[in-house]
Amino acid sequence: MHRHRVSLCQSHPRSGREQGLDSSTGALRLLWVGLGLALMLALPESLVLWAPAAAHPLPARGHPATFNAIVPQLRNAFFGWRNFTCPVCKVLFTAINFGLKKEPNVARVGSMAIKLCKLLKIAPPTVCQSAVQLFEDDMVEVWTRSVLSPSEACGLLLGSTCGHWDIFSSWNISLPATPKPPPKPPNPPAPGAPVSRVLFLTDLHWDHDYLEGTDPNCADPLCCRQGSGLPPTSQPGAGYWGEYSKCDLPLRTLESLLSGLGPAGPFDMVYWTGDIPAHDVWQQSRQDQLRALTTITALVRKFLGPVPVYPAVGNHESTPVNGFPPPFIEGNHSSRWLYEAMAKAWAPWLPAEALRTLRYSRSMETQAGKRNVHIIGHIPPGHCLKSWSWNYYRIVARYENTLAGQFFGHTHVDEFEVFYDEETLSRPLAVAFLAPSATTYIGLNPGYRIYQIDGNYPGSSHVVLDHETYILNLTQANVPGATPHWQRFYRARETYGLPNALPAAWHDLVYRMRSDTQLFQTFWFLYHKGHPPSEPCGAPCRLATLCAQLSARADSPALCRHLVPDGNFLDVQSLWQRQQFC
Repeated sequence: MHRHRVSLCQSHPRSGREQGLDSSTGALRLLWVGLGLALMLALPESLVLWAPAAAHPLPARGHPATFNAIVPQLRNAFFGWRNFTCPVCKVLFTAINFGLKKEPNVARVGSMAIKLCKLLKIAPPTVCQSAVQLFEDDMVEVWTRSVLSPSEACGLLLGSTCGHWDIFSSWNISLPATPKPPPKPPNPPAPGAPVSRVLFLTDLHWDHDYLEGTDPNCADPLCCRQGSGLPPTSQPGAGYWGEYSKCDLPLRTLESLLSGLGPAGPFDMVYWTGDIPAHDVWQQSRQDQLRALTTITALVRKFLGPVPVYPAVGNHESTPVNGFPPPFIEGNHSSRWLYEAMAKAWAPWLPAEALRTLRYSRSMETQAGKRNVHIIGHIPPGHCLKSWSWNYYRIVARYENTLAGQFFGHTHVDEFEVFYDEETLSRPLAVAFLAPSATTYIGLNPGYRIYQIDGNYPGSSHVVLDHETYILNLTQANVPGATPHWQRFYRARETYGLPNALPAAWHDLVYRMRSDTQLFQTFWFLYHKGHPPSEPCGAPCRLATLCAQLSARADSPALCRHLVPDGNFLDVQSLWQRQQFC
């Protein structure tokens, strides 16, 4: 049987906190733990998104950031009673698995998960209630398909002496035996050669419940909406066009973006990398997600007309969030409801082969020009689970002469990731561009990106020649009586003094920013779309941020080893961990 696999960080439980509990209470609480873990596995991003808006954390990369904080809480809350040994743990998880597979009681499961969520204060009580009710059917279904074996669960909770937690087991994709051709850097285009302009949209996050004047700093994970309440009398409410807080966008702001594209155009094509719905992940129905898909697709088609649009699927398109079962899952628990709706909505843009792929499973899109390829996707490779990230890295390295560009979103900020040769990790061979979001979440101006691409002509490299970013300054737009003005924020080559937009230029930029603090502060300002956090980004923050720009391969601190002046690898690892888990 196929098994779903996820990642958790493990450490050994602390001693000296043992208490006596009868076996039935222990079993019940252990069940709570299992269900709580299952719930948290379904909500990894939403847990990260519940960080205070003022904190402006660097984007957490994958599950470990969430579970480093959660697992110790679970241990301390539930595993301090006498005689809770490894054999007892395995017996209890075996009983849980058997009971749920034989006759799962979804209502009872949900009730216990709600209690766990409230007990650990994972979210406000109303969010716990709504989230569990939304996720409980899927979580029980996943659990009954053996998410965790008893050995894995107990290895996670009691340490490696009790079981093997092998969720990060390595695997390697098979590449063709044909030797890799010698690297061939692209030739610069001749003066006057055609240039294609590509509009890049990502992370629109339309909130259909956005309401001007409501509290931008409410207790819920998403604010500025019906149900957020009014702000304190001493603080302003949500702005008309958006707000610098943990808020998404009203439809009028997205309509303003699309209707105001004229000065930035014309466009040869559009890359659109998903995340259409808002961050109210605890209360989304399938109808909500389909409404967002059809409404925003219609809006894009209305304002872009015949321009070809190439969309990719974001992690927020489904409900529950991040819920994309593999193709062998059939029936109501499959993702067919979403993929079929996407295929229907996007049929005017995509060829038949792409529609067949879309109906089968979530995938990246590739756009080919002669022998060159562009890859677009939502979650960038440096933010993927380790084995997926490393295998993608191998593919990029193998086909560096074919791959002309990579375009991603997801992090909401303006950054990039450099790829290096696998032998020495020193020769930059590719770069993935991570464009800023349309949404303000969290504390940002709305924005979008335009890429200038080597155009369609014989011998074109189709590589990125430059890019420019446009933003809506919310401070100006929300002044009473003002009209929104989308302005060009900056051009990359001009601002950073780049000789071109090839991988080596971005590599060199990182090392220039290491020693030039003024240049880095420019990057930091642009990284946040003109609204950086009030806290300064000192030396550790700067090095961690720069490390992220070199890290297209997840969990690979060696990529940043040269950033530390004295070459101390332990310092680099410390910086990497700070960037990973802050």
